[in-house]
Amino acid sequence: MIKYQPKDFAGKLAKTFMNSPLTALLGISLLLLGFLSLQIMPREEDPQIAISGGAIIVPMPGATPQEIENIIVNPLERKMREIKGVNHIYGMAMDNVGIVNVMYKIGERREDANLKMYDKVMQNMDMLPKGTMQPLIKPFDIDIDIPIVTMAFYPKSGTTVNHEKLFKITRELQHKLNAIDSVAKTTLKGGHKPQFNIQVDLSKLTGYHLSLGQIMQAVQSIAVDVPSVKGRTKTNELVVFGVKNAIESVDDVRSVIVAQYMGSPIYLKDVATVERSIDIQNFKSAYIIHKEKYGAEPSQLKEQVTLTVAKLAGTNAVNVANSVTELLEAHSDELAKEGIGYIITRNYGERANAAVNELVHHLVLTIIIIAIMLIFFLGFKESMIVTFTVPAILAITLFVAYLTDQTINRITLFAFLLSLGLLVDAAIIVIENIHRHLHAHDVNDKEMDELLIEATDEIGAPTNIATLAIILTMVPMAFVGDMMGSFMQPIPYNVPVALIASLFIAYIFTPYLSLKLLKKPKQKNRGGH
Repeated sequence: MIKYQPKDFAGKLAKTFMNSPLTALLGISLLLLGFLSLQIMPREEDPQIAISGGAIIVPMPGATPQEIENIIVNPLERKMREIKGVNHIYGMAMDNVGIVNVMYKIGERREDANLKMYDKVMQNMDMLPKGTMQPLIKPFDIDIDIPIVTMAFYPKSGTTVNHEKLFKITRELQHKLNAIDSVAKTTLKGGHKPQFNIQVDLSKLTGYHLSLGQIMQAVQSIAVDVPSVKGRTKTNELVVFGVKNAIESVDDVRSVIVAQYMGSPIYLKDVATVERSIDIQNFKSAYIIHKEKYGAEPSQLKEQVTLTVAKLAGTNAVNVANSVTELLEAHSDELAKEGIGYIITRNYGERANAAVNELVHHLVLTIIIIAIMLIFFLGFKESMIVTFTVPAILAITLFVAYLTDQTINRITLFAFLLSLGLLVDAAIIVIENIHRHLHAHDVNDKEMDELLIEATDEIGAPTNIATLAIILTMVPMAFVGDMMGSFMQPIPYNVPVALIASLFIAYIFTPYLSLKLLKKPKQKNRGGH
């Protein structure tokens, strides 16, 4: 029967769990929860920081920059400052248009920020002067604008792949990538869209007494789909009339009538050269030069189209990147048949997985080093008891991080490494006090259970205060603002959780394992001859 009654919750925890058959099950469950959390938590190389904001574009044809500033930009800036959470506002006034950029404080929810900005503009539409066109509100999606995978598609040597074909195939692939779970945004860069190019001969235009405006109006009037006409007959049958798009080939464009001259129609081919090509007005192109295989000389400079993939915030970069590469591999034969090669120029998921695995590897090595060091100072069995507490504490911390929708990244694991040296303090203090009691002169007067509870209860209060003091040193880091605060956020969140978990693990499992592994030393007879 245990005579000693614990006063601190440290001793009470030791008394509750020391002889409970559920203690071993609790320890195994904690380790499994930590392992599962490590496997299923979203992985990324760095924390994905949410940055909210947007641009409000207000067109006013005919207005000067001074007028735009006085009647549009300045009033709009004043109204935007009424929104809670706004950090910076930048206004620009130009001919015919005013732009107000709004940047929220780091950490504001993007959806809420966008809604506030839209509501504020709509509520003050009556303040806009006469002649102002409908404002255009463009939110910033900075948190999903950073791609995690980029792929370069290029025509292989010896093939005749043109810009139009390259753009068409990569656009089809882009649609398939958009269907992957957790893919937020895909973009094409360096591609050239197919179009009909009309090069007007100004001398012929003058000869027919025509203007460029007439040419543009004639082309625009025929280059759109004619709306369908729907109606019902007397017998209540639905009748649909549709006119097919009149522009389908180069000949159709050349046959567009732009004017009448002396009773005869003037066709577009009479005053201009028409050809089907790419968007020649787009001067942006991307090139690639690479080695076909390791050790080979660099290949010649080739035009390429870059396809980028960005993920949703809080999702696993590794899974998204793997899904993208699997889709590319599934279409590799089809691309090769078309004469198109591709290179993955950036794989953020692979880097994130490698960074996390490397830090986990270092974490395991650190635990092993701690165990070896403790053997020389505490003994083998005592070292094993203290070493068990480290993975158990990390398991609790990982599980709590998973429940709070955190991702596992370099900063999260750095928080674990930072707290690793502190995690064993409570367990070492408990095992040292147990060791002292086991070698006390009155050790034979106490039962092993009573001795372990008393040893744990004695150091409860000072250990709690020391741990609380360390936790308080981490609290100021939680109030760091702006970009650095959001980037370092996992540290003030995870280190205190790990330290609190270290107390519970030390008070529950250290006495329990000591009861299983340690024994009272044999006392020597001091008085006999």
